[in-house]
Amino acid sequence: MRLVSHRACSTNKAKLILDLVASDEDFEKDFQSARDIIVRSIARDIQFKRQELERIEEEMREIRKLFDCQLETMPGISTVTAFSLIALIGEVERFRDANKLARYAGIAPVRYSSAGKGKDQQSKQGNRVLYSVLYFLAVAQVQISPKGVIRNPSFRAYFEKKTAEGKTKIQAIICIMRRLINVIYQMMKRKTAYTLPEVKEIA
Repeated sequence: MRLVSHRACSTNKAKLILDLVASDEDFEKDFQSARDIIVRSIARDIQFKRQELERIEEEMREIRKLFDCQLETMPGISTVTAFSLIALIGEVERFRDANKLARYAGIAPVRYSSAGKGKDQQSKQGNRVLYSVLYFLAVAQVQISPKGVIRNPSFRAYFEKKTAEGKTKIQAIICIMRRLINVIYQMMKRKTAYTLPEVKEIA
């Protein structure tokens, strides 16, 4: 989740600003008094918004209990992402199966036929906001941290399998999105937690 100041400011940048203000030494510069007022004002603004976001997330966690949904047990799904999925999907029972949900999200391919030949193309329809949430969630699943830690080894292995088959990285991400639909559909329908699958090494 991002922390917002007067301009877009990531949580890490906000923390860096606060740390720099806290450790700032007394160096006199031109217009130092005015500089101090502005910097302290920005720091107070960031601290206030961070506290507000923490309170809002706590309220969201309490509200989420009413839905009896455990989406946050999946790596990469924060409280905000879970609420986005719940709000955008609504009652999951209104979709007969995961395929229907995939079509609603604009992920399922559309079959085009011409002169007796068929071709699958990505749908331009569907809920584009839900599509966007799933896209960034798919990217998060295959990420590797600077320390080499894989967020979700199962999805990472699937991603590498698809790229090895000749798919582009974007196409592989769309495959991840489609698999995410299956998982999220079952989690919401059965009210179950996410279990990280065991990845079998290929000899």
